[in-house]
This record gives sequence, structure tokens and C-alpha cells, in this order.
Amino acid sequence: MPEIADSAANARADEEDLNLLSDENFRKVVRRFVEENYPDIPRYAQRRLHWEENKPWYLTLSRRGWLCPNWPREYGGMGLSAGKQLIMIEEFERYGCARVSDIGIVMLGPLIIRYGTEEQKAFFLPKILSGEHIWAQGYSEPNAGSDLAAVRTEAVLDGEEWVINGQKTWTTLGGDANWIFILARTDRSVKKQAGISFLLVPMDAEGVSVRPIMNLELHDEFSEVFFENVRVPRDHLVGKVNDGWTMAKALLGHERVFIGAPRLSEGALSRLRLLAKRMGVAGDPGFEDRFARLKLDLADLTSLFETYVEKLRRGEPIGADVAILKIFQSELYQRISEEMMEVAGETAGLRDPLDGDPRLHAAGTYLMARPTTIFGGSSEIMRNVLAKAVLGLPS
Repeated sequence: MPEIADSAANARADEEDLNLLSDENFRKVVRRFVEENYPDIPRYAQRRLHWEENKPWYLTLSRRGWLCPNWPREYGGMGLSAGKQLIMIEEFERYGCARVSDIGIVMLGPLIIRYGTEEQKAFFLPKILSGEHIWAQGYSEPNAGSDLAAVRTEAVLDGEEWVINGQKTWTTLGGDANWIFILARTDRSVKKQAGISFLLVPMDAEGVSVRPIMNLELHDEFSEVFFENVRVPRDHLVGKVNDGWTMAKALLGHERVFIGAPRLSEGALSRLRLLAKRMGVAGDPGFEDRFARLKLDLADLTSLFETYVEKLRRGEPIGADVAILKIFQSELYQRISEEMMEVAGETAGLRDPLDGDPRLHAAGTYLMARPTTIFGGSSEIMRNVLAKAVLGLPS
């Protein structure tokens, strides 16, 4: 798909810096583009779409040069300000756009830009832009989830190759990916945070196997990935040997910023309003009071999110305090989903949406919201991080 990357690059070269547009005009540009170009794929989906399902939208954004709003323009991104990124999120959510396979976009890409060699940037970044490489994240393991420094997957240097053995779990859309980035233990003689390296592994390498994990809705969003004597070239290491924890923390900072984006809560709140009208409770003083509280919480979340996006745009490090953003978003999303279940009443347990409208699916939103306080670091762990690293409280 090199022609896609080329056309996207040409579009960017001819396009003015969208940061120069007023917010009102930028919103009009985004809205018009979405309404005119969104492909024939599900809107308001209540599950993560697989790559083959979201691919048309991914490639549409790629051709327009809008796939990576947070990347610098010199690497094929949009270089958007935090405010403009929020507008894009709002307009995509308003229209019910599917979430694309974005792990390479929001996680690996920024890390390669910051820590990768020039050769790694030249090879990997264009392939994310073109959709040739779809990435998965290999962090969590059966006994190393929130305690990520306890990873046991091992990589041993053998000549010019790393030999990898171990297992990763809860790998989001791992069955769709053709590449995975992993944390692997490369030195067992030092403290656990100091002996980890960051490696890039093709999923078709000999010895890699994937097993899907079915969730409550019988959707294989997650998977387990096994590595049995998997060999990758020495230069598939990002950064320095045994310095993977530094990159892991940087990437987790990026991840928690985008996990903390108001997109999910904003979409759920708009669906709550529609559901309230459908169930005849819109205008009820009790409901309107609860709705107003949720709306004010969303406004606070949006403002907080913008401060962290601006830090990313300026290339500033993301500290441990980003945990509050992840906690705020995930718990707000759950509160909105719980209000949807209350409003839905006797229809709350239906597996299918009311009137066939995916926006009126209380159970779907509720189930989507359940794991958000676990992935990316559970709320309990995040509160411990804030207590110790930010407030300086004793263990």
C-alpha cells in the first residue's frame, strides 16, 4: 500500500496548517469531511471493530492525511493543537465513527518518533500511515498486569538475533495485528525495572502463536500471544538494552492520555440523552439533575484532557499524575452507563438495541464500560500511584 502513504503525504504537503483555522471553521471542515467520506461500515458500534471492518475508515483517513492528529507534520501527522484534536474527537463521536486499529497510531508511533533510530522511523512510521503494519501491544502477562515490571517473557541475545520465549495476555485485537511490540526481560541479575527491553516482533515469525479470548458478548476482542524460541534481528530493539522500562513508562503515559480522552464518555452522554427521550423521562427533574451533574463532570474531564494533549504536543514528559485522567474518564463512563441502565428500565437487559438503533443500547454501553477501570492500569493501582508518586504518601 505504498501509494496510500504517498497520496497522504502529498495531501499534507498541499494543505495549509489546520491549526491556523478558527475552531468554528475547523469543525465545519471536519464535519463536512466525515459526512461526505465515512464508508459503509457500522456507526455507533458498541464493540471494537476488527481490522477488516474498520480498514475502509482507516485508509480514508490515511489518504486525507488525518490518521495521526497527534504526530508532528514532519512524520506524516497533523501536528494538531489539543483544542483541534478535541474538536476532531467530538465530530467523530457525533457521527458515530468507528474506532480504527490505532495502537500503532497512538502508542508505538510517538514512541518510535521519540526513541527510535532514523532507520526505524523511516521503516516503521510510513507503514503505520499506510495500514501495511497493524500493531498489537504485548505488555500484560498472566502474573504481570498492573505490576508490569514483573514481566517474565525473556529475550536472550544470540549473535545478531534476539531469542524470545514467554506469553502475553489481554492483547487487544491481537488476532488482527501483523506486528507486536513487547516488553521482555533481558537481564535477571538486576532489579526488575532495570532488566527490561523493548522489542518489535512480526506476528508471522516462526514460534509466534495467537489464541483468542472470548468476552461476555462472545466477541474476540482480546487474545493471548505465545512466543516459543522466536528470533528477531538485533536492530528490532528500540532504545538501549535494559532501558525498556523508561520507554514503557513513556508509552504508558501516552496510553493513559488517550485512554483518558473524553470520547467514550461524550458519546455515552449523547446516547443517554437520546435514550431518555425514547423512554419518556427527558424533562423529569430528577433525571435532568443527574444528567447535568454528568455533563459538568464531562466538561471537567475535557479541560483536563486538553492540558495533557498540549504537553504531548510540546514534547513534554507525561508524569505519574496522568493517572487521575485515566481514573476520571473510566469512572465517569461507568456512571453514565449505569444511568443508561436505570433509564432503560425493563429494556435494560436486551442484547439488541431498542428500535434497531445502536445508539439506544443500554446493555451494550454498560458492558463496554465495565473493563475500562481495569485496562491500562486498574483504578486501585492508579490511586496508589497518585498517592505515592504525586502526593508523597507512605506505602
